[in-house]
Amino acid sequence: MASSREPWLMLRFLLVLVFAVYKTTAFGEVMRAPQIEQQQQRQEGQRQRHKNAYATMMYMGTPRDYDFYVAIRVMLRSLARLHVDADLVVIASHDVPLRWVHTMEQEDGARVMRVENVDNPYKNQPNFDRRFKLTLNKLYVWKMVEYERVVMLDADNLFLRRADELFQCGQFCAVFINPCIFHTGLFVLQPSMEVFKDMLHQLEIGKENPDGADQGFISGYFPDLLDMPMFHPPLNGTTVNGSYRLPLGYQMDATYYCESNKDAPNLRLRWNVPCGPNSVITFPGASWLKPWYWWAWPVLPLGIQWHEQRRQSLGYGAETPMALIQCIVYLGIIAVTRLARPNISKICYRRTEKNISVIQAGLKMVAIWSILASYLLPSIIIPCTIHPLLGWGLYLLGSFALCSIAINAFMLPMLPVLTPCLGIFGVLLVMAFPLYPNGIIRCLSIFGYAFCAAPFLWASLVKIMASLQASLERENFFPRLGESSPPSGFNKLY
Repeated sequence: MASSREPWLMLRFLLVLVFAVYKTTAFGEVMRAPQIEQQQQRQEGQRQRHKNAYATMMYMGTPRDYDFYVAIRVMLRSLARLHVDADLVVIASHDVPLRWVHTMEQEDGARVMRVENVDNPYKNQPNFDRRFKLTLNKLYVWKMVEYERVVMLDADNLFLRRADELFQCGQFCAVFINPCIFHTGLFVLQPSMEVFKDMLHQLEIGKENPDGADQGFISGYFPDLLDMPMFHPPLNGTTVNGSYRLPLGYQMDATYYCESNKDAPNLRLRWNVPCGPNSVITFPGASWLKPWYWWAWPVLPLGIQWHEQRRQSLGYGAETPMALIQCIVYLGIIAVTRLARPNISKICYRRTEKNISVIQAGLKMVAIWSILASYLLPSIIIPCTIHPLLGWGLYLLGSFALCSIAINAFMLPMLPVLTPCLGIFGVLLVMAFPLYPNGIIRCLSIFGYAFCAAPFLWASLVKIMASLQASLERENFFPRLGESSPPSGFNKLY
């Protein structure tokens, strides 16, 4: 009895260890108000080394706070690796953990500006997305009057080359990735307390804002930018005045950037954007498809480029312990299920012919849901910001390990149960294939693969249901009450 409990005790210990690693790597201490003032007084003025700055913002209160913290650190380090001639500034709300603040200051070389959250007056309007509640903190960038020019950035920007010529732009400059609305994921501004106070006043009087976020407010504050001329940096390095439109090359949508170019020769399957220097790629799509998530690649081919920048700058030390522990747990599950087949007949008895159909229907549901859980659970517990190759490898290993439990428990054939796993592996190969001539051929290839794989998935489901029905009808699976059940023993997984 003691020996049979040892594997489960070990698994429980490993799960507790996973939780402990998660808590210690994802969260830190929150800075208290007196500490904030002392920290800000010590650093105010002494961290400013340049006349211009790249700035981004960080706030708490979303389910993905740690993910954006990682993204901001990668962007800061990628800018530092490009040797930009500007300060790196993070506009952080007071509830950002103290540990994160110290890390960005001491390890990433950033100047952290602590601010109070701007009260969003649009939070109660219809169709308001709660994750944008604190994005109006971006307005604090106009308060950074110690700098001549500031380039304000969202965390989902991927820099391909240095873009310091942006500091030659005027009082406000932005990119139109939409034909009529400019994008606030990157814009250039001249800080001004007068503009900052006027923006706060516009919030107080309820200026119209269609989305309730920074995008709608800033777009409405500069409504005439579409009529402004295109910015071309003067060759003599002087700074221009006024408002300008920035070339699309400073905010290339990742879904459109699909041809190799001289600035990124290792990026195939991208078409070159002719207008602009092809300096910055942005990922403005759904929040769950940002490049730092392991599942975003190869759906977004450029996701691997973002992770390459992270590998070269930040590394994956925070996620590695949890990934190793999960790998050990999955390998332990595979070993246990190959050595011992659970004897469900010990807890399932056919008492009468009247309720056997109900029991069989219930067990069918349990079997199907256990297979579905085998494919869903690994994707939930894998660290979100791990490298895609490690993430998908861990997902496939976890799915195989959990499916092996259902295979042994319900005496199901292995190949039909693992067909979805093989299908996922196949679609990854199709999407990641590097030699497509263009995006259209890639999309057609994915569609063709899905069309060909659908019959196999259906056939595997039919085979699973038939095998499950046959297993439930076996006399040795449901022994009658009072009869001796077959010896459990140790059986190989066939």
